[in-house]
Amino acid sequence: MTERFVGWVWWLAVLLLPCAVHAQGQKLALDAPAFAPERIQVTVYLPPGYAHSTARYPVLYANDGQDMQAVGLEATLASLYREKAIEPVIVVAIDMLHDRASGYGLSDRQRGQSVVGGSRIGAIGLKAADYSAWVATSLVPYIDAHYRTRAAVGQRTVMGWSLGALNAFNLGWEYPDVFGKVGAMSPSFWLAGDRGDAAAVQRSRLPQAMVDRGPKREGLKFWFAAGTAEETNDRDHDGVIDVIDDLNDLVDGYQGDGVQLGGLRQLGYSTMGADAAVTVFLLRGGHHQQASWAKMLPVFLRWAFPVSARP
Repeated sequence: MTERFVGWVWWLAVLLLPCAVHAQGQKLALDAPAFAPERIQVTVYLPPGYAHSTARYPVLYANDGQDMQAVGLEATLASLYREKAIEPVIVVAIDMLHDRASGYGLSDRQRGQSVVGGSRIGAIGLKAADYSAWVATSLVPYIDAHYRTRAAVGQRTVMGWSLGALNAFNLGWEYPDVFGKVGAMSPSFWLAGDRGDAAAVQRSRLPQAMVDRGPKREGLKFWFAAGTAEETNDRDHDGVIDVIDDLNDLVDGYQGDGVQLGGLRQLGYSTMGADAAVTVFLLRGGHHQQASWAKMLPVFLRWAFPVSARP
């Protein structure tokens, strides 16, 4: 059966069966030795027509899987499928660990270590290396083995919001041989090694330092989003709220307080044009909450899974 014919059958199913546009969720509880006895809860949303076809699908891995109902994942997918706005996709939603701040963070894959930063609630990312390694080297092979995926880097995307977005960025950056696209909404790019004062935070932000060290991850693409009303904090008093400032500095680089850090653009990532490797979306009036991420979600899905995509 040709890919063209399979695609035609899929769209026919969407048109004729109203119930078919709703993704089917399968619940899994998977072992992760580093977090035992806690098991990681995963929901796999299969595209309409999955059970009646032999087609293979791209995969979206999503942190904070417990939020999928709140951000309207199933309704958003159904709407986009009806509009033929995206190609069918398998969504693997990973519920947060009991200690969210421990698992969601940054890591150094080469050294097998977490890159820990501070916050008002304590250390962030104490087990980020373990969590990231589990997703990339255990969960992804499991999904490829049990579902009809397109098992290729360019067909895997990872996303998240807030601390989950920080970790989604980490997964793409540290495992570019596993993931080809990253979606990060309201990313916690404020994470810093020194929280002594505002200037210290500005100088020691960890995500920006990771990018500065490089090198460029060839083929990796990024979609970033932030709300213009997420906060009022402006640590460097430049008139730009921190969430947008931190994002801009990761993309465009930072210079100040005796520190100069290159961003994605300095590494050679394109930021302009229809096929840019880095896309930034600002949600006017958007807040740091699920309702705003729900508005960002369809924009991201259209970017990540356009109907013209081919394996």
